[in-house]
Amino acid sequence: MSAVTDLASVGESFDDFVFHDLPRIPGAGQEIRTMSFTRSPGGGALITAVAAARLGLRCAVASALSPDCERLLRTERIATRNLRADGEPSALSVALSTRADRRFVTFEGINRRLPSRLRSALHRMRARHVHLAFVPRPCAAWLVDIERLRRRGITTSWDFGWDDGLAKDPDLRRLATAADLVFMNADEARLYARRSRLPAALAYWQTSPNLVVVKLGAGGARALGGGIDVRAPAARARRVVDSTGAGDAFNGGFLAALIRGRSLRQALAAGNRVGALSLRRAGGIAGLPRADGRS
Repeated sequence: MSAVTDLASVGESFDDFVFHDLPRIPGAGQEIRTMSFTRSPGGGALITAVAAARLGLRCAVASALSPDCERLLRTERIATRNLRADGEPSALSVALSTRADRRFVTFEGINRRLPSRLRSALHRMRARHVHLAFVPRPCAAWLVDIERLRRRGITTSWDFGWDDGLAKDPDLRRLATAADLVFMNADEARLYARRSRLPAALAYWQTSPNLVVVKLGAGGARALGGGIDVRAPAARARRVVDSTGAGDAFNGGFLAALIRGRSLRQALAAGNRVGALSLRRAGGIAGLPRADGRS
């Protein structure tokens, strides 16, 4: 990671085991048999970087990478900093996915001990933009790191994902407004605003001094905060196979456009397009497009 990259993606990665196209989520004591299964490298840090790299950005990833994740990133010509030592257990996630719903079980492995290593990696980053994809615990500890990156001229984005405990952190608002850009889906926007209804949550994030991008699924996406309110309709997904990683795919498409100087509306449209295309294949990687339209 010695060369300056366009985007450094920092956070968690997983080996994803995805059971997709299920007729329903099994109930207690029930078993469903299927031939619709895929195994794929995944996690927010990895999927976002691959999505952006396939669109032409120079990318790097810092994470605790399994051998499969590391091989994929080499294939995609993405620089890596592997924070997992030999013998340490890599993280994995099992997804049960229907056309309308999903359930997950995750083995955290080394990711439970990852934050201190991520902080050390951040100090060595040479990138125009750093995207963080993990749950900060506690939030106050990361404020210094965001400010340190800003002083070096590096812009930042963060996708916290869903975490009930994070919503109770008294410094969440400070951290969410410290990064240049924060990504949330509709449910996360409500959770972290502590609002039961989406319109109230959007009004809350509208008061942020920075940019908050809310991914609304079939409703498209909306960029709020700092006096900005930009909306973009959803891209049509002609064929939906699996939604695993679609939000991280959106992040990669959005950041690729924004880092190249596109407008917010264009970046939202790019995120919507990449997220929609990711739905056509199982797992978070296989459906990601390339600049020439291939996947």
